Amino acid sequence: ELHEWEQINLTKTPAQTESMTLGELTTILENARSLVEWSSGMVKAYYQDIVNEYSSFEPKAYGFIDDKIRGSIALYLGKTVGELGDFIAKESALTNNVMGIANQSSIRGLNPGFAFGELVVIDGSPDDIEVSSSKIYVFERPPADLKPIAGIATVSEGNLVSHVQLLARNLGIPNAALSDENLKNLIKYNGQKVFYAVSNQGNVILKAEGKMSAEEKALFLKKERKEERIEVPIERINLTETKILNLREVDANDSGKLCGPKAANLGQLKKMFPERVVEGLVIPFGIFRQHMDQRMPGQKGSYWEFLNDMFAEAERMREQNIDETEIEHYQLLQLATLRAAIKNMRLDLGFLHDLEKDFKSILGENLGGIPVFLRSDTNMEDLKDFTGAGLNLTLFNVVDKTKILQGIKDVWASPYTERSFKWRQKYLLNPENVFPSILVIPSVDVDYSGVLITKGIISGNESELTIAMSRGAGGAVDGQAAESYVLKPDGSYRFLAPAREMYYNALPETGGTQKTLATFEKPILNSQNIKDIRAMAKAIKERLNKETNSDYQGAFDVELGFKNDKLWLFQIRPFVENKKALSSDYLESITPKIDQNKIIALSKKL
Repeated sequence: ELHEWEQINLTKTPAQTESMTLGELTTILENARSLVEWSSGMVKAYYQDIVNEYSSFEPKAYGFIDDKIRGSIALYLGKTVGELGDFIAKESALTNNVMGIANQSSIRGLNPGFAFGELVVIDGSPDDIEVSSSKIYVFERPPADLKPIAGIATVSEGNLVSHVQLLARNLGIPNAALSDENLKNLIKYNGQKVFYAVSNQGNVILKAEGKMSAEEKALFLKKERKEERIEVPIERINLTETKILNLREVDANDSGKLCGPKAANLGQLKKMFPERVVEGLVIPFGIFRQHMDQRMPGQKGSYWEFLNDMFAEAERMREQNIDETEIEHYQLLQLATLRAAIKNMRLDLGFLHDLEKDFKSILGENLGGIPVFLRSDTNMEDLKDFTGAGLNLTLFNVVDKTKILQGIKDVWASPYTERSFKWRQKYLLNPENVFPSILVIPSVDVDYSGVLITKGIISGNESELTIAMSRGAGGAVDGQAAESYVLKPDGSYRFLAPAREMYYNALPETGGTQKTLATFEKPILNSQNIKDIRAMAKAIKERLNKETNSDYQGAFDVELGFKNDKLWLFQIRPFVENKKALSSDYLESITPKIDQNKIIALSKKL
């Protein structure tokens, strides 16, 4: 689109005609690479859905998009950009070492980390793939419900702030973007054991097990569980509060006490920016536990006793040296039983009465009169050391009273899904102590929505802001190809990527979601939106820690949206990066020191 071309601005004449700095050349490379990626993204946006439909009965149809791209000028542009990338990589020493394949300059790291495991290359849809936490995956695009894995590389990176990307960054899972050609060149190594590392500067190593150095092998010596995992504090949890709370009554101090951080932090934002946050009600931990103490049908004890008996039995199995795979299989079967029982749980009559009354008094309509979001909010997410982004259920735009009541039970059951359990089990010391609260807020049928990170994700610059926005509700968080920017402290910005989603979620008053066709001829954000985001980020940085007496020094991850150019806030949490990955001696050792001021003669041959 024309506005995208204007953002790249490749028509600028270099200030020096005979030479340029390495930094200036790198900027040209990034812009030219963007042109290739955005062109490919446009083809995928228009054809991916229909290709997926045809591929279900004719696998060869999956190659249509690749053929379409390769049959255009983008093929030759891509080759030229690759040559420039190889040249710059050589001059800067920022080189990749990926199984000796061609055109490695198109590979770039997204999240630092290292891993060892079997390489699995998926040339097709990833949605039906059962992943393993010990394997390294190369996808065309990441599945939205990704379970724990050792490492990941994708052709369609989605965006920098999707839930998958946030989890990878939080947990030190190496993550890189590569080209379609790179993926196809890696297929022949499918099934091999490999070492995979992404440095803090974004260079990527992927090598066969036999080529690992002694230092690289030493990275995977067995460590104690407690050194690898995080313990979530539970001593503050108050399970005696069994009344529904007004969002206005909770704030950041109630996080992990009465409710999860999602509701507590939104309540804090409601106090700070009342006109930017909707009204809401909170179903606290105590109501969940009250229901879990009921007798579980078909069992001798309560739901809670069934859950704890499962964890106790798993520990007994470990003491008997039973294989961990068998233990996990047992736990998943028990959790499936528990999940089904919770979904059919009888809701307490007193709770139902309070819900009807408080819904009317807080939201101004009878239960079933307006659409609402039901957001799972556990004590094991949005923490300083563990994000848990997207692991539990959020129900969009529910209106019908019966569906709201069923939705409450579905949300309570969601922490016990296989995906949620596996992530917690892998990274938390006490995953059994999960308590869900529920945040109930009226739907806002936003024109566009997304995520603000109050730092530069790519540069690490604390003075920058990173934004990803998509049309409609639920923007950017599920890996959509979102419109993305870096906002600079001097008032300028860098356009990172355009939106490339053909359909977006509208929220009709009758409930549910409506897929609406998008067009790309205009950018999503306007100049006033960007000014409003800057002002909001400034206010959050200046006020939030002071008003909550917090010693947190990091960046924030903010979910927001615009309706008729009014900014609405929906969530805020710490932006969690993996400290071990960022400070790893090994990753530091493979991170080159680049002299961006190095002079390159333009007469030098590629």
